[in-house]
Amino acid sequence: MPDKDTIERARKDAQEGKSPSTQAGEFVQEEIEHIRQGKHGVRSTKQAIAIGLSKARRAGVNLPPPKEGSVSEKTRAQAARESAKGQEKGPVSRKRSRATITALQREGTEAVSPQALSRQAKASARKRGPESRSRAAQKAARTRSKQ
Repeated sequence: MPDKDTIERARKDAQEGKSPSTQAGEFVQEEIEHIRQGKHGVRSTKQAIAIGLSKARRAGVNLPPPKEGSVSEKTRAQAARESAKGQEKGPVSRKRSRATITALQREGTEAVSPQALSRQAKASARKRGPESRSRAAQKAARTRSKQ
């Protein structure tokens, strides 16, 4: 279950008209913090991000499933189920939740080190192409706060 302040930050993002991926970023950030605090671990940086996105969908963030061909059909179906779960409030299986946390506690925390996150971000950006990266860099330069 996500922290109340994370849900609040995501709601604030939604009210400000920010995109669903920005709202979901709050949940991913929370997940990274949990791993760094040692609450549990993950096998890879991608898994940490996936857990955060899953929590966002279940919390009601209107995040679409991944595009066809980018991930397996099983993953897309799971994302669609989580989005549907976010719209309804049903019971949570205690056994399943406990089993998931126990399994994650056996994993390491190295996947959310600054170097690992940087590697993941760069690899993800490389897939997007130079024009898209350039636009993102220009926007970052424009919106960077002057300190």
